[in-house]
Order: sequence, then structure tokens, then C-alpha cells
Amino acid sequence: MSDQDDIRTIMRQVPHRFPFLLVDRVLECEPGKSITAIKNVTINEPFFPGHFPGHPVMPGVLILEALAQAGLILGMRTVDASDGTIVYFAGIDKARFKRQVIPGDQLLLKIVIGSAKKRIWRFDAEAWVGDELACRAQLMAIPAKPEDQVGTSDAG
Repeated sequence: MSDQDDIRTIMRQVPHRFPFLLVDRVLECEPGKSITAIKNVTINEPFFPGHFPGHPVMPGVLILEALAQAGLILGMRTVDASDGTIVYFAGIDKARFKRQVIPGDQLLLKIVIGSAKKRIWRFDAEAWVGDELACRAQLMAIPAKPEDQVGTSDAG
């Protein structure tokens, strides 16, 4: 592991903070192509007391958010962010959940850029627990300067 893969570097590239930063480590990143990252799921997550009491399950929307954040890291390592460009989350298609994610699991987040046209990028995203697929989705993102963005959701 190089220092570029640790949480401090992730925090320089991603605007999210506790309790909403959902990527713990980048294992591999090939800018413009793909990223593999990790989200460690612990019982200390702030959502577990309410989702669900006595049967903790990571909410599917947070699995998707972890995938979107891994996509953001890939995007930020792909573009020239020195001019203030950030990669904004723009949409989700074909999201499917295959397995529950519970405390003690480690999510392996795998993102591949499917296409990167001028205005919108499409990512093929998968979250794995061991050798079991937990979630699959297609994500969309738009690289832009913050002042250029109107009508998109938050950075993902």
C-alpha cells in the first residue's frame, strides 16, 4: 500500500466526513479505468441501532453511497482537480441487492468506467462480501466545477 491509498488521502479527495465517509481504503486505482476500495462494516456504525434493532443490516442506500464515493475517488483521480473540478453524483440505474450486509462484513467496492462522454460518465459498480455479490448498479456522474452545477444532486 502506498500513502495515496490511505484514509488521509481519501479525505483530501472526498468532501464527506464522519458519519458519512464510507470508503476506508483504496486497494487499486487506475485513473480513467477502475478502482477497488474497501468499506469495513462495524457494529459501531450510527445507523445500526435503528436499522434494524436486534437484526442489524446495512441500508441498501448506504451500500450505493459507498459505491458512489468509490466512483467519486476514481473520478477525482481521473480529472485535473486542481482547477476546482469535482465529480458530482448524477444517477443510479439497475440497482439490485443480492445479499444482506451485516456488522463484521467487509465490502469490496469495484467500479469500472463504462463510458466517459463529454458531459456524463457511466460506472459499472459492484459491492462484494468475500466471494458473494451484495449489490450491483450502474452509476452516473458529471465532472464539473461547483459553480457550474445547477440541478444535480450532491457529490457522491
